[in-house]
Amino acid sequence: MSIRENIRGFLKAGHLPTLLTSFLYFDFCFAIWVLNGAMALFIAEEFKLSPSQKGFMVAVPVWAGALMRFPLGILSQYIGRKNAALLEMGIILGCLFFGWQFVGSYNDVLGMGVALGVAGASFGVALSLGSGSYPPKYKGLAMGIAGAGNSGTVLALLLAPPMAKLYGWKQVYGWAMVPMLVAFLLLWFFAKEPSDREAKKKLGEYVKILWNRDAWIFNIIYSVTFGGFIGLSSFLPVFFGDQYGIPKSQVGQYSAIIVIVASVLRIAGGWLSDHLGGIRLLYWLCGVILVTVGMAATLPANPWVAVAVLVVTFAAMGAGNGAVFQLVPLRFKGDTAVASSLIGEIGALAGGFLPFFMGLGKQHTGSFAPGFLAGVALTGVALVSLFFVSRQWTSTWVGAHGKARESSEEPRLPMQVAGSDGTKAARS
Repeated sequence: MSIRENIRGFLKAGHLPTLLTSFLYFDFCFAIWVLNGAMALFIAEEFKLSPSQKGFMVAVPVWAGALMRFPLGILSQYIGRKNAALLEMGIILGCLFFGWQFVGSYNDVLGMGVALGVAGASFGVALSLGSGSYPPKYKGLAMGIAGAGNSGTVLALLLAPPMAKLYGWKQVYGWAMVPMLVAFLLLWFFAKEPSDREAKKKLGEYVKILWNRDAWIFNIIYSVTFGGFIGLSSFLPVFFGDQYGIPKSQVGQYSAIIVIVASVLRIAGGWLSDHLGGIRLLYWLCGVILVTVGMAATLPANPWVAVAVLVVTFAAMGAGNGAVFQLVPLRFKGDTAVASSLIGEIGALAGGFLPFFMGLGKQHTGSFAPGFLAGVALTGVALVSLFFVSRQWTSTWVGAHGKARESSEEPRLPMQVAGSDGTKAARS
């Protein structure tokens, strides 16, 4: 099949308005999620923050968003993904108004970080809503397009620092209400609830995924690809400002170049996974991340060398995000929103520790290297974990190298397959 025919088939296979409005919902939520990180140098200057306080301030929204992802994913199974998205955006608008009008101390900023975390919970709902109407052969690309909403980080990094300089950093919370209201209205009018939702289950049935081994393998891998992405992208303004002395209003320009690559490559990662296999792609990408994060730990003297190294790192992370979520809906059919929320939650929690460790490392050793080295260690764990499960995965629920099975294709081994609750269910 040619690329043109493949694109034509994709456009006809699902509900494109739902996919595009899900992308915008996720994109603007992501921008709001990292606002404190984008404005960190302005906030730190006003409240005279230490390196560890900066790291903690940047980590709080990441942790808060992570902890809210799984509950929101479960809620979406009861009230529908579209309704869950609209409810979340309504709460975010209220939180932004609070930040605009009432934040006035470092403790208030930390509280606002928890509020911004509501936006970070959008992940599982956005991906499942956007890709829900697409068949398995196009899941990777649909997930990649919806997931490319992490490009919202670029909006925050490029726009928030200069706006904070012109109007004051608290006013940026007020300006951020505008795109969120746009996303709310577009999703309300144009999105449809996908038909892939299973019958409602008891809460205990959804929570069983917490004991599923495959879910935790995905958690580890996603802690590298997405945890590395959100942790580093949130902390990049502080890193470039403190390590290289880049002016506060310009740090976003250095950071945005890096993040754009990751966002674009997420779509490519989903598409390549559909054609080459998500497992095969993850092996390559984790190897790249292992090497380049190690290079970043040397803290190159020239900031543009650091940018070049991080561009390659973020490209591999972005494509890796797409590869992970090509596999997830194949493994957890019907429970994609819950599975995506859990995996996104653990990945984001890991990402929250990265800026925290970077800040602690800077304060106690005078260097950001310990944070990067922690990423090297985690990537090694992810590679080993993938190695031990890949053969079992390709003999049960996914095809060779991690490609989707054709509907007529039988598993190579006539054996039991793991159900979404981690038990063995006979294959019909």
